[in-house]
Parts: sequence; structure tokens; C-alpha cells
Amino acid sequence: MSLDSISKYMSLILRHKPETIGITLDQHGWADVEELIKGIQKTRYLDRQMLEEIVRTDTKQRYSFNADQTKIRANQGHSIPVDVELEEQMPPDWLWHGTAEKYTSSIEKQGLLAKTRLYVHLSVDLQTALAVGKRHGKPVIYRINSKKMKEDGYRFYCSVNGVWLTKRVPLNYLERWKMGQDDI
Repeated sequence: MSLDSISKYMSLILRHKPETIGITLDQHGWADVEELIKGIQKTRYLDRQMLEEIVRTDTKQRYSFNADQTKIRANQGHSIPVDVELEEQMPPDWLWHGTAEKYTSSIEKQGLLAKTRLYVHLSVDLQTALAVGKRHGKPVIYRINSKKMKEDGYRFYCSVNGVWLTKRVPLNYLERWKMGQDDI
């Protein structure tokens, strides 16, 4: 089994379903490293060295260890209620959201909603949003006037891996980006 496959399984466990392997997360989303390894070993091979390699090489930086590396958590993307101890931050003036064309009618009626997750995920640059959108089908990009949102009292957080988070983005702050050749 590849490290990528194990990483995706860990994402399921640490973001959505820790009960899958019989572990619990604390209020901040932390799992005991040894319990995580033992739980995953019920269905696939994983050792401490492999886990460290997954955390170190994950291109999306999905996971973090605590200071003494006895606990691990997903940095964001949870559908279960945890507080990953994010501090409110001042966002850049503009943020981006990449999605697939099949979701645009809902977005253009309701704005961006967290739905099953705790937050809406936003990117600091167009290229990252484009890559996210491509994962789900034909990409559509929205530009978010985060400066105006912040001025109007909306809260923003930046996860340790650089993903910007907010509870929702109402329609009046969204602009569908017209993709040009330079964007692709």
C-alpha cells in the first residue's frame, strides 16, 4: 500500500471519522500517535517512520505533530466539531475559491457555504484555486473580496498550511472569475 493511500485514509480518520479505527480526537483535533498507528495497522501496514514521512512530504501539508510528536492532527478540513486553535487574522484583499462547474448554480444562489465542513476553504492565489477546482471536474474560479468582508465583520483564519478559512462567503462578496489563457 502506498504512502499516498495511507495519507488519504489518515485524512478520513483525522478529519471525519476517527471511530473508523476506534480512536477519539481531543477537543483540538489531536490524536495519540501510537493509537493512530495501531488503529491503521488493523487494515494496512504503518510504522512510525512511515507516518513521519507522510507528514513531512505531504504536498498539501495536511497534518501536524505537536511539539514532542506524541500527537497528530489534520490542519483543517474537519467535518467533526474540533477547535484547531486558529487565531483570527487579517486576510489579503482578495482570496480565491476553486470549484467544479457542477456546483456553480448552488454557489450563485447561496454564496459559499461550509456545508459538511467547519469552514469554507479559500486560496491566496489563483493557481491554487485552479488546481483545487480541477480535482472536482471542469474548474470554475471565484474571486472573494475578503477585504470588504473583513471590514463588514466577517472572521478569517489561516491554517498552518496556508489555507484561508471563513464560515461563509455571501454572494455580494463573490465574483465569478473569467478565465483567460494566462490563467490556465
